[in-house]
Amino acid sequence: MASAFTAAAALLLLFHLQLLPSAAQPGFISLDCGGARDHTDAIGIQWTSDASFVSGGQATQLLVQNSMQGQQFTTVRYFPADNRKYCYTMNVRNRTRYLVRATFLYGNFDNSNVYPKFDISLGASPWSTIVIDDATTPVVEEAIILAAAPTLSICLSNASTGQPFISTLELRQFNGSLYYTTDEARFFLALSARINFGAESNDSVRYPDDPFDRIWESDSVKRANYLVDVAPGTERISTTKPIFVSTNEEPPEKVMQTAVVGQDGSLNYRLDLEGFPANAWGVSYFAEIEDLAPNETRKFKLDVPGMPALNKPTVDVEENAQGKYRLYEPGYTNLTLPFVFSFGFKKTNDSSKGPILNALEIYKYVQITIGSQDANIMASMVSRYSGEADWAQEGGDPCLPASWSWVQCSSEDAPRVFSITLSGKNITGSVPVELTKLSGLVELKLDGNSFSGQIPDFSECRNLQYIHLENNQLTGELPPSLGDLPNLKELYIQNNKLSGQVPKSLFKRSIILNFSGNSGLHMVNNGISHTIIIICAVVGAIVLLGASIGCYFCICWRKKKSHEDTVVIAAPAKKLGSYFSEVATESAHRFSLSEIEDATDKFERRIGSGGFGIVYYGKLADGREIAVKLLTNDSYQGIREFLNEVTLLSRIHHRHLVTFLGYSQQDGKNILVYEFMHNGTLKEHLRGADDDKITSWLKRLEIAEDAAKGIEYLHTGCSPTIIHRDLKSSNILLDKNMRAKVADFGLSKPAVDGSHVSSIVRGTVGYLDPEYYISQQLTEKSDIYSFGVILLELISGHEPISNDNFGLNCRNIVAWARSHIESGNIHAIIDQSMDRGYDLQSVWKIAEVAIMCVKPKGAQRPPISEVLKEIQDAIAIERGPQEMQRTTTIQQQLLVSNSNRSMADSSSVNHHLDLEHNGESFDELLMRPGLR
Repeated sequence: MASAFTAAAALLLLFHLQLLPSAAQPGFISLDCGGARDHTDAIGIQWTSDASFVSGGQATQLLVQNSMQGQQFTTVRYFPADNRKYCYTMNVRNRTRYLVRATFLYGNFDNSNVYPKFDISLGASPWSTIVIDDATTPVVEEAIILAAAPTLSICLSNASTGQPFISTLELRQFNGSLYYTTDEARFFLALSARINFGAESNDSVRYPDDPFDRIWESDSVKRANYLVDVAPGTERISTTKPIFVSTNEEPPEKVMQTAVVGQDGSLNYRLDLEGFPANAWGVSYFAEIEDLAPNETRKFKLDVPGMPALNKPTVDVEENAQGKYRLYEPGYTNLTLPFVFSFGFKKTNDSSKGPILNALEIYKYVQITIGSQDANIMASMVSRYSGEADWAQEGGDPCLPASWSWVQCSSEDAPRVFSITLSGKNITGSVPVELTKLSGLVELKLDGNSFSGQIPDFSECRNLQYIHLENNQLTGELPPSLGDLPNLKELYIQNNKLSGQVPKSLFKRSIILNFSGNSGLHMVNNGISHTIIIICAVVGAIVLLGASIGCYFCICWRKKKSHEDTVVIAAPAKKLGSYFSEVATESAHRFSLSEIEDATDKFERRIGSGGFGIVYYGKLADGREIAVKLLTNDSYQGIREFLNEVTLLSRIHHRHLVTFLGYSQQDGKNILVYEFMHNGTLKEHLRGADDDKITSWLKRLEIAEDAAKGIEYLHTGCSPTIIHRDLKSSNILLDKNMRAKVADFGLSKPAVDGSHVSSIVRGTVGYLDPEYYISQQLTEKSDIYSFGVILLELISGHEPISNDNFGLNCRNIVAWARSHIESGNIHAIIDQSMDRGYDLQSVWKIAEVAIMCVKPKGAQRPPISEVLKEIQDAIAIERGPQEMQRTTTIQQQLLVSNSNRSMADSSSVNHHLDLEHNGESFDELLMRPGLR
C-alpha cells in the first residue's frame, strides 16, 4: 500500500488542498465541489469550497430539484470526458485510518439527461465505477483506508458516458485501532452496508451523534432488495438510557439505543451486496436495552444459509458485554459473502427471549494497486513547479489509473517503465535532480526549454534509451557516465552552451549523437583536438541502422587553429557503405538532388504536409508527375520515420498502396518521392468544399474497398506482417480515376513472429486504438480500429473528434455512432450531403462492421479480410441482385482458374491475362467486389 499511495502523495495535484481540519471538527475535511464559498450546514459540518484549488474542472448548478438537504448539494464540479484523470489531493497523517466519502448527485447539471458512468480511484487503486441511473438520487461511495503517505488522492477518470462529476468529498479521521485489519497494507475497505436497526424514522444517523460522521442508514428505508424477507414477530424497541460504546469500532450511542427483536424467536433479512461475491469484513453490534427479569435470558445464534460454520457460536449479549446497556461487537474480519446475502438470528432452546440486533456493518476488501515505483521521486520533482505550471498539477499516480499528460507509461504491472515529454514548457533553472533517480525512465524529452547549468549524472537511470536536451542553455562538460548507460540509443544536446571534451565512452557503441551548436565542445582524435561543427544530420539516418551495417557514428569537425574542414568517419575496419545503396538493390531508386530540384522547380509548389515534412509537386524529365516529401531539418522523429518509410516502401508493392519511386539524400536534405495522386486525400472529399465532396455512397464504398485491399496486403501479403499504425482519412489518397491508395508509412512497424510489438505509442488522436494506447502493445488489430473510424467517417462525413457534431458531452465519433447504431437509429449518422437512392441495407452492413472494428479489445475485432468481404457485399447490394449473382459467378470462375494455374497476387499484376468475362480484362475483373 505504501507504494500504491505514494503516487497519491504527489504534492502537486490537480486540486492541491492545503486544508487544515477545523478546531470544531478535528480530522474532518469537507469539500463542497463546485460551491462558490465556504459555509456551515444544518448539522454543523463546515464545508469548504474547492474553487481555489481546481485546475481542469468546471463548477455548475444542478438543474433538477432533489431531496438532499444542504447548500453543498446544489452544485457539482465536472470534468472533460477524455483519457486523463482528475484528482483531489488532501493532506493526511501518515499511518492513520480515514473514512473517505464521495457523493455524486447528477441533477441533470449538463442539461443533457445523459446519465454519466465513470471510475473513481484511491491513488493508483481502482475504487468503484459510478453508474448514475437517476437524476435526483445520489450515489454515495465510502471507503476506509490506512494513509501511507502525507497526502491522499481521489481521482475521477475513464468516463464511458457523460462527464465525470462530483458533488461532495469528505475525509474523516479515525482514532486508535478503529477498523484495523491485518491486511490493511494490501487491501482497503469499501462500504457495502451500515445499518441502524430499530430506527425510529427514515433519517440516517451521522454527525454530531456519530463523532466520526459515519452515516448509519435506517432500516425503515424501503427500496428494492434492501432488508426484505423480514421474519414475522420482528418488533422495534428503544431506550433513552446511556449506552457504553467506547470500545472496538465505537458505534454512536444513538444507534445503539434502538434495536429490533424477534418476538417469535427469530430475525431474518435479505439484502443485495453490490460488488459481491467478495471477501468481506462484517460485524454485528449488540446491546441489551431491555430490562430482563432475573429468570429471563436472551441467547441466540447467527444463521446464514449455506455457511454452517458461522452458526456455531452462541450470543448472550448481557453476559458477553459484561452487563446491560453495554456494547458487544462480534464479527468476522475475513469471510466470503454472496451478492444476495440472507442472514438471521435464532434463539436457542434454553432462551426465553428472542434475538436482538442494534446495528450491522459490512465492507468489501479491495486490493490496493501497486503504483509507479518512481512515484515518490516524481512527486518530489513536480512539487517544485506545482504553483506555476499546469502540467505539474495533474494529481494521483503518474501512471494509474491514467498517465499524466506528459508521461507515457508501459502496461506491465511491475516494474513500470515510462517516458517523460516536457518539451517547450518554458521551464527554467537546472535539470531537476529527481529525473536522474527514475529507475523506470526510458525516454526523456526536455528540449526547447531554458534549462541552465550542467547536465546531471543519469547513471541511476539504467533503462534510459533516448535523451533530448537540445535547444536549452546548458553549460559545462558532458558527464562521462552518459557513455556508460547500458541502453542508451540516442542523445540530442545540440544548441546549448556546452564545452570541454566529448567523453570517449560515447563512441564505444552504436548511438545517435547530435552535438551541433555547442562551439565549446571538442574531441581528441589521434592526439589532435577537434572542434565539432555538426553531427551529419544527413547521415543521421544511417546511424539509425548503425548496428546492422557496423557504423558507429559520423561526425563533421574542424581542426583547431585551422581553416581547413576535415570530415572524419569513425567506423570499424569494414568499409562503411551507404545503407541506401543496399536498399537500391531492392528496387529503391536514388535521385540526385538536382533531379528533384529540376522536377519541383526548386520546391516551388507546395501541395501539403506529410507526417514529418512538406510535400511539393514535381514533374520528372520523362513526364511522370511526382509528390516530393521533404524532411524538415529539425525533426529527429522524422529522421527515423524517413528511414522506416524507405526501408518498407522499397520492398512492398500493391496497386492500392501509393507507389514509392525513390529517395534522395544529399546536401542535408532527406527526400521521399512518390507518384502524384491527382485528387488529394479522402478527408478533403468528405469535409472539403461542396464541389469536391463525394456524394455517391457507392463511390465511398469503392474507396473503402480499395483501402481495405491495401491494408489486407500489409497484414497478410507481407512477411512479417506490416502494421501501418497511422491509418486515417488524410492518409488515403485518390488518383485521377478516384481510386484509393494507402499512403504515409513513416510510423509503420513490422510485427515480430506474428505477435504484438511493444512500442512508444504513435498515431493520430481520434484514430488511435485505445487498447494500444493503454498497453503499448501494437498488433494489426490497431489498424482495424483506425479503419473502423474511417468507415464511420464515410457514413457520416464527420471528423473523428469534434466539439460540435456529436451533441453535448460527446466529442468522439465512435461513442456517438455506437449510441445511434445500437439504438437502431442509423439515419442519425448518415451524411446529409450524400445523394439519395442508396440502399439502407448496405449502410447498415458498413455501420455494423465499423462498430465491430472499434470494439474496445483487439481480440473482438475482425481481421481485415472479413471487413473487406463485408464492404464488397455492401457494394453488391448497391449494384443490385444481378450484380450479386454476377460477382458470385466471377468468384467461382477465379477459384477454378486458381486451381489450374499459379496466379500473381493483385499487388504485382500490371499486365492483362488471358482470362476474360464478357469482354472484361482480368484487371477490370479485379476491380469487382469479391475479387482481390
